[in-house]
Amino acid sequence: MAVFTGAGVAITTPFKADGSVDYEQFEKNIEFQIAGGTDAVIVCGTTGEAATLTHEEHLDVIEACVKYVKGRIPVVAGTGSNCTETAIYLSQEAEKRGADALLVVTPYYNKATQKGLKEHFTMVAESVKLPIILYNIPGRTGGVNILPETLVSLCKEVPNIVGVKDATGNLSQVAKLMSLAEGSVDLYSGNDDQVLPILSLGGKGVISVLSNVAPKQTHDMCAKFFEGDVKGSMDIQLKAIPLINALFCEVNPIPVKKADQLLGHGSGVLRRPLTEIEPEHGALLEAEMKKFGVL
Repeated sequence: MAVFTGAGVAITTPFKADGSVDYEQFEKNIEFQIAGGTDAVIVCGTTGEAATLTHEEHLDVIEACVKYVKGRIPVVAGTGSNCTETAIYLSQEAEKRGADALLVVTPYYNKATQKGLKEHFTMVAESVKLPIILYNIPGRTGGVNILPETLVSLCKEVPNIVGVKDATGNLSQVAKLMSLAEGSVDLYSGNDDQVLPILSLGGKGVISVLSNVAPKQTHDMCAKFFEGDVKGSMDIQLKAIPLINALFCEVNPIPVKKADQLLGHGSGVLRRPLTEIEPEHGALLEAEMKKFGVL
């Protein structure tokens, strides 16, 4: 059974003005997501600024997320690293703290071979009992791409590696992956502008930035597709494109943290080296949020 089906939010980590984690606001944001129908919370991923959290903060945020969700929907914890031992440590600790599943990104900077990727992911998976979704995002990992053959091999040979969040943007590669998978790979879109295409290729849902702003619409986009209302799903996808483009007008999560601020869901504070959104981009984002009806 899939870890989740539908729309999982790649949730932001709110910070106070002094840069510390704002746990009170974090709980409110989780409640906003659950009220909007979100099907899973993905915590401490790219959008959650995990790269600038200390290990202690990283694990505390995961633990807080589990506490606030209270078992109502799955919590998927980002525990990837470019160091295999660090990924193992974070994964084991996330398991202890109650996460339901793990999201493990392709090692960045090191530029591992396909053999290295297989060994890395296998070692992480064998260190825990939780199901693992791999995260393939070459744009953030020095161009390293988990090839379809490698993904299928991992999902077939390692019992708790169950699927992939695909943020390659390459639908031809996704089609090849699913043609080889024979049902062994749970596929999630990692790009909000490709939710419907990914679902049409057998996807289980999306791990979404858009859901931070529009949880109901993102959930409904998936739910309508699974109900057989492909046109209804398509209508939401196409209507959301201008807002999605605005949410990625600068590197994620700069725009979505501004969206949090506009919605009253936090200070919008980012940790360096990320900086506040340029004024013209902030104005564009605000305008598109109003057009989409979320502001």
